[in-house]
Amino acid sequence: MVSLKDIARKCGVSTATVSKALNDQKDIGESTKHRIKETAEKMGYFPNAAARALKTNRSYNLGVLFKEEAGSGLRHEYFSGVLNGFKSQAESQGYDITFINTAFEGRSMSYYEHCRYRNFEGVVIVCADYSDPDVIELMNSDLPAVTIDYVHFNCTAVSSNNVKGMEDLVRYIYSKGHRKIAYIHGQTFSYVTKERLASFYRVCEELKIDVPEEYIRTAAYLETKDAALQTRELLKLEDPPTCIIYPDDTSLIGGRNVIVGEGLRIPDDISIAGYDGSRMSQLLYPKITTIEQDTDGIGKEAAIRLIQSIENPKTTLVEQIVIEGTLLEGQSVGQLKI
Repeated sequence: MVSLKDIARKCGVSTATVSKALNDQKDIGESTKHRIKETAEKMGYFPNAAARALKTNRSYNLGVLFKEEAGSGLRHEYFSGVLNGFKSQAESQGYDITFINTAFEGRSMSYYEHCRYRNFEGVVIVCADYSDPDVIELMNSDLPAVTIDYVHFNCTAVSSNNVKGMEDLVRYIYSKGHRKIAYIHGQTFSYVTKERLASFYRVCEELKIDVPEEYIRTAAYLETKDAALQTRELLKLEDPPTCIIYPDDTSLIGGRNVIVGEGLRIPDDISIAGYDGSRMSQLLYPKITTIEQDTDGIGKEAAIRLIQSIENPKTTLVEQIVIEGTLLEGQSVGQLKI
């Protein structure tokens, strides 16, 4: 690793002169300063992070809280896309990211304590139990924070447009002639579920679609077993739906397996639709009708907003930023005669 001494030796100046040049101090000539900076760049010099932190009182490090209940971890396509977008944007603006935990040297600490211990300048809450006291403490703290898919009075929130996404999906299904539409949604405590479910009911009301209570069911996100169970119950109904919307593209697989197992054809006998726009959904046959979420855009916007709140705290407002999704028509919703 290139040191100040290496640069001083190359330029024929003292280490102190090199330090002054790299820190833009005024008591050194511009030509000498330029020569030293140019030499440092050519030699691949990087300032020591600890030394920079001592000088600027800044760590340029962002905390990431990611506690995902389904057990998929970083294999979760939606969250991995968001994290990748956040990482690339943060790094392009000169920041590092570190995951937050609650254990250190055999003792536990709160999320907020870990953030302070690591000297994080801000934190993005990508996925968490928002009823957890530790998460609430973090959101209520003086530490700049951005949440993903959750609205809190003290944090800027960045989310996919769940309301319009569900509206676009239902209107498309309606345009294909379907009037008996079932919706297997995710956990009811989820902010995302509440938005999508409200939008589903609102659009059905506008389109004058009757929604029997037995058409609305719950299955955990990314859980194929729950979705399979609820699909089987829907198919047993005296008046079954002609189309089923699932919580996400992964849980849809559970329902799809039941439908195929019953000898039914998609979309000839029954139509299905998912949510997320996962790569897998477009590899299945028939291709799944779904809403593709701009995960990269969500992550990048979260990083931009968080860094903005760190660097310009006096002009930063707590906002709710909505990122648009895209309807992928696929082939899993068939045309019915109206």
